[in-house]
Amino acid sequence: MGHMTQIELFGFIAALLTSMAYLPQAVMIIRTGVTTGISLLMYSMLTSGKILWLSYGVLVTSWPLILSQTFTLCLASIILSLTFRNSYKAKKNRTGQERFA
Repeated sequence: MGHMTQIELFGFIAALLTSMAYLPQAVMIIRTGVTTGISLLMYSMLTSGKILWLSYGVLVTSWPLILSQTFTLCLASIILSLTFRNSYKAKKNRTGQERFA
């Protein structure tokens, strides 16, 4: 990464703050498994957007974008997958089928 300019430092600080904002939600969902109130559509769109932002960051070689989007993509993917799993389980239970373990 070499010598960091003030603008790049500004980008890293902004990326750090916005990326860390996902951490409490992800930790809570991982610990409790509760995804009630999490929108499957919203997290699908968010995760898709993170993939695009990460791709853009790679194309323009922007380390603040690359690092922050990689981190938030991981957290958003965890939240999305657990929300999808819980939604699938709830749907199966509502239809009277066997419990999904």
